[in-house]
Amino acid sequence: MTTETTSGTTDHYEAIGKLGASPLWRYYGELFTAEPRSKAVPHLWSYDDLRPHMLHFADALSLEEAERRVLMLVNPGMTEPPATVNSLYAGIQIILPGETAQAHRHTANAFRFIIEGEGACTTVNGERVHMSPGDLLLTPGWHWHDHYHEGDGPMMWLDGLDYPLINALEAGFFQLYDQRSQRAERPDDLSSRQFIHGRLNPLWLQPDQVNSPIGNYPWSETHKALNGIGDDATGSRYDGVVLEYSNPHTGGPVMPTISCRISRLRPGFDGAAHRHTAGTIYHVVSGEGRTEVDGTVLEWGEKDVFAVPGWTAHRHRNRSNSADAILMSYTNEPVHRALGVYREELAE
Repeated sequence: MTTETTSGTTDHYEAIGKLGASPLWRYYGELFTAEPRSKAVPHLWSYDDLRPHMLHFADALSLEEAERRVLMLVNPGMTEPPATVNSLYAGIQIILPGETAQAHRHTANAFRFIIEGEGACTTVNGERVHMSPGDLLLTPGWHWHDHYHEGDGPMMWLDGLDYPLINALEAGFFQLYDQRSQRAERPDDLSSRQFIHGRLNPLWLQPDQVNSPIGNYPWSETHKALNGIGDDATGSRYDGVVLEYSNPHTGGPVMPTISCRISRLRPGFDGAAHRHTAGTIYHVVSGEGRTEVDGTVLEWGEKDVFAVPGWTAHRHRNRSNSADAILMSYTNEPVHRALGVYREELAE
């Protein structure tokens, strides 16, 4: 089939378009760029600004209506579909005393980093895992999980998921449990208690080469590790004293698509600038400072969340000369490394 213009000549571009084809030479510069150009932009979400709205929706919307009462942290450059940086998402979830969030599972990997509150648990594949501020709880893909709150006051945490990647791969599945909550079939916090002893791993457990077997990396142990290192280690010129939460069987990231980390920026820390292909989401555990991202200055304080897109030059600074700043972060670096496309360089 050919398409003729009014002058009788064939319009081959229109003709091949109708055949489902397109000329590469017209798109070459868009498809093969000199360097990555992220759709995400540097952005900061103020916890103090969001918290009153969280409390409002906690009163106005039941968990039966919402299933998960979460405010998504949507990057201005990644609104359709919503994401926080390329392939990763962040949200803040709230649950009130006496509430139970419906048990479900999905192929997307997820974790929770607890921000405030006491007395709540999540049940993951039959194991109750208790929550306290600073704890990192894992919900690997296709693991049943529900949440319930037996304490006082609101419980809030940071949700991290890789659903933008899973959905882009057209591999997303979701299923509701046949009851609102699971039965506890294993001793509470067993997965953490078996692996909490440093490099001593239980030999009777079959290693999981994909996901960490640990349900909760408690803040008490994380804090102990940072204090144990103290000021005796130089640390990273970019991220200070930075530690990775790891799979005890492999030494690698906690999940195949997400690396979770904790950084201590000493008083007065003024890091060097660098950039890497992986996108990163940061949560401020404590302290205050600033991060410059390709000329954009993000001024952060305790409990804030901010996004650093991939391949953007960024540097962190602790504004205090007397107190540490602690940053929890997660990144899609494991995906980049698995595909052999990870790149990092000094940006000064």
